[in-house]
Amino acid sequence: MRFYICDMNRIKIIKNRSDIGAGTRGSDMGIDAIEIAAINANNDYFNNYDFVDVETENESIYDKVKNAYSKRIGHVFYQCERVCNAVNESLEEQSFPLVISGDHSSALGTISGIKKAFPNKKLGVFWIDAHADIHSPYTSPSGNIHGMPLGAALGNDNIENRINDVSDGSVQYWNNMKNLGVDGPKLQPEHLVYFGVRDTEEPEEKQMERLNLRNYMVHEVRHRGLEICVDEALERLKDCDMIYISFDVDSMDCDLISYGTGTPVSKGFDEHEIIKIINRIIESNKVACLEFVEVNPLLDNKGNKMGETAFEVLDAVTKTLTNTLKIKN
Repeated sequence: MRFYICDMNRIKIIKNRSDIGAGTRGSDMGIDAIEIAAINANNDYFNNYDFVDVETENESIYDKVKNAYSKRIGHVFYQCERVCNAVNESLEEQSFPLVISGDHSSALGTISGIKKAFPNKKLGVFWIDAHADIHSPYTSPSGNIHGMPLGAALGNDNIENRINDVSDGSVQYWNNMKNLGVDGPKLQPEHLVYFGVRDTEEPEEKQMERLNLRNYMVHEVRHRGLEICVDEALERLKDCDMIYISFDVDSMDCDLISYGTGTPVSKGFDEHEIIKIINRIIESNKVACLEFVEVNPLLDNKGNKMGETAFEVLDAVTKTLTNTLKIKN
């Protein structure tokens, strides 16, 4: 199967109501919060597209945590496997997978699904987030796997900066996660670009430096110009056949928007900047998948403000996606 972005004939929404990779509960209701925002705006967005609801492992939240440095890793692996299969099936049927997830651990499943569909294509990743999410069980101070999807996707344990002794059972599941979809790394470090990362731990900082990862921080984007920074990043990924955009709502300023996300961080982007960033990437005509994550209405201090803002972004970028990729509803 050859891959042509413009040949995709429809958008398919993949709903992944899982929050078991996070440290706080509630992001499993993020999809509902976004849908309620659409309803309250009298927008029939969610009636316009086919969708699939991914089965979850959310009941595992009642189980006692046995793996302190990789909490619920077995359940997270099975959840990522389901997301991987849903994304792969969407791409195989030439539908554009628009993934809306709870916590960010799902991104490993999404990336793995893209590579399962196109194992011989080079994948570039735009990671729009306040966090680097490049931990492994060996380096994570919290053990929450929503901080590890890129560590698994890169297939890099960062052993040089380990702080944890990991059980054999966790190691086995972690190895399974690194080989999800296709065996081995899903992308190369030079094909990963961060936008907005500003809250990291020392093992991540050392790993980012060692791998020479590029992070466009908020102040740089505003100082140099959004278009310049995005175009520069696209040039960095020019050898990639396709691009995946992962948008964590905590990339936005929690003081400006709301605290309706699991790990809010101040001094982030506003929603208009996010729309412009994502739209400019979409206009490259290389985007094969887009994902929204980490809306948590239980933590929102302004009603459903985060859900409303996420929907504003979703609606705006979908219009660009439809126009640019010539997708028919």
